[in-house]
Amino acid sequence: MCRHIAFLGPEESLGRLLVEPPHGLYRQSWAPRMQRYGTVNADGFGVGWYAEDDPVPARYRRAGPIWADLSFADLARVVRSGAVLAAVRDATLAGADAEAAAAPFAAGPWLFSHNGAVPGWPGSLEPLARSLPASAVLSMEARNDSAFVWALVLARLRAGDTEGQALADTVQEVAAAAPGSRLNLLLGNGDTVTATAWGDTLWYLTEPGRTVVASEPYDDDPRWQEVPDRTLLAATRTEVLLTPLKDPSEAAAPSPAPGSAAGAAPSSEENGS
Repeated sequence: MCRHIAFLGPEESLGRLLVEPPHGLYRQSWAPRMQRYGTVNADGFGVGWYAEDDPVPARYRRAGPIWADLSFADLARVVRSGAVLAAVRDATLAGADAEAAAAPFAAGPWLFSHNGAVPGWPGSLEPLARSLPASAVLSMEARNDSAFVWALVLARLRAGDTEGQALADTVQEVAAAAPGSRLNLLLGNGDTVTATAWGDTLWYLTEPGRTVVASEPYDDDPRWQEVPDRTLLAATRTEVLLTPLKDPSEAAAPSPAPGSAAGAAPSSEENGS
C-alpha cells in the first residue's frame, strides 16, 4: 500500500507541501489517519517535480523511509515547483528492487503512482502481459504489481489514449482479471492530474489557482472533498471533474424472460457507463 499526493498551483517548496502540513505525506509515512491496509509506509518513497520550461520531470527516490533521509530534508527546503507528485510506500510483498520499486514511475512527461494491491500477483495478471510488447515488459523498472500496472497505462498513453481513458481502461482490465484489486492510480503531466478511486481513500482540495489530490487530507481544512469509490478524477489548476467508473464485477442485467414485452426500456444499470 502507500499514500500519495499530487499538486498543481503556484510554485511552492516541497517542504511546504509534503513536510510542514500537520498530517502531510511526511507524517503519513508513520502515522496515516485513513489508511485501510497497512500501518507504516517505510518501504521507500519518491518525489517527482517539474521545472519551468522543462516538460520532463525530475525524480528523487529512495528505498528507505522518508523520515530517515537527511538529504531529502535539505532538498525539500529549497526545491520549488508548481507541479509535484509524491508517494510513500508500504510494500505488499518483499522484493529486491529497492528504490526502483518506489513511485513515482516516469516516462516522457508523465509521473505515475499506484496505491493498492493486485491479488494473486503475478499469476493473476499473466494474461494481460500478452497484450504488451515484449520490450514493455522487459523494460519495467521493478518486478511488482505497481510497475506492471504502469506498463499497461503507459502502453495506452503511447497508443494515443487520453490520460483519463488510459487509467479507466487499465483499472477495469486489471479488476476483471484480478477481482478485489485495489487500484487508486495517480498520473500527472505537469499541467493536469488524473486519478482513480478504486478500493481506497482519495481526496481533493481546490483553491483559486491551486489543486491538491491526495490519499488523505494533509490538514483539517473543511474544504477537502472525498472522492467516491469507483470514480475517475481529472483535475487542472482551476477545476476538478469526477466521472463514475463501471465495476466489471457487477453482474450484467438478466435478459428478458421469454414472452416478456418487447421494446421495454433498459434498466438504469444497463445504461451505466
